[in-house]
Amino acid sequence: MSASRVVIVDDAATMPDLLGSGDSVLRELERAFPAVDVLVRGNHISLTGRDADVSECAAAIEELRSLLAAGVALTPDVARETVRMLQGARSAVAAARREGAPREATSSPVTILSRSILSSRGRTIRPKTEGQAAYVQQIERHTVTFCIGPAGTGKTYLAMAQAVAALQTKQVSRIILTRPAVEAGERLGFLPGTLSEKIDPYLRPLYDALHDMVDPESIPRLIEAGTVEVAPLAYMRGRTLNDAFIILDEAQNTTREQMKMFLTRLGFGSTMVVTGDITQVDLPGGTTSGLRAARDILRGVDDIGFSELGAQDVVRHRLVSDIITAYATDEARRERPDRDGQQRHFSRGAEPRATPYKETGP
Repeated sequence: MSASRVVIVDDAATMPDLLGSGDSVLRELERAFPAVDVLVRGNHISLTGRDADVSECAAAIEELRSLLAAGVALTPDVARETVRMLQGARSAVAAARREGAPREATSSPVTILSRSILSSRGRTIRPKTEGQAAYVQQIERHTVTFCIGPAGTGKTYLAMAQAVAALQTKQVSRIILTRPAVEAGERLGFLPGTLSEKIDPYLRPLYDALHDMVDPESIPRLIEAGTVEVAPLAYMRGRTLNDAFIILDEAQNTTREQMKMFLTRLGFGSTMVVTGDITQVDLPGGTTSGLRAARDILRGVDDIGFSELGAQDVVRHRLVSDIITAYATDEARRERPDRDGQQRHFSRGAEPRATPYKETGP
């Protein structure tokens, strides 16, 4: 059934922000609702199409207006995530109705995406997806939090924002950032410079995130005073870390023993966040990733939280999400056995050889 609806924006001055730079937000809405004709004239947005599609598009526009009023800068990514969250909520409600289950209350996009973690250097750091918001909540509710997800999902960045916020509010007295210095094609001994210069490239991503949130001129002073410590994982052995916010990055490159060593450094008044991507392990073949082992061993332990992010939580270029999805699909296809549970490869024109039957004992 065809329907028409007009959304009137009372404050015409906000229309450029609502439509996005170069109408990028408007184009994202048109991509999300291809069956709806969207026409903008002044402060009027006219929607024409099937009744259900028009209602969903209008709801998305109203949610974007609420986000704008809450101080969130609208971008195509924000619009895309808003639509995804609204559609997910509708699907959940429909599934609950079909199963006769009680409807669970869900947070609106504005509640999640307008949440502020840290305001620093003239900008506000917020979760940009529903998964990221759930990850931030895990950090706030647990002493130890594991976050597993692909590149670009904000695992380290959001943990760093939480650490800086905790330091500013005096919940902790120092921040400790660490990651394993796993050799990926280059031997540390053959790299030029001192030991500090050799390991600096491994720690550079942590410095980069820190520079986004703290005045760069104050970082050397904070490091010198011990308020901020950036060090390789090996430097953690034998220590007890009290009153600190501790982040272990690239944890998929820890061994089982290294992960146990790190987790047992936890002291009183401290918070730990462990991040990594179990699909990008650089350990020698046959070595079990400490992150994968910890996920299996510690899940269900009280006061330890787990957050798993996916391609939908990628906040880099849109293609990064598509690349991650394509690789995951290909890996699943490669790991899927033939219907008889075996994989056979024959050269062209060759006939498979008969394998003599061999009886084995129990």
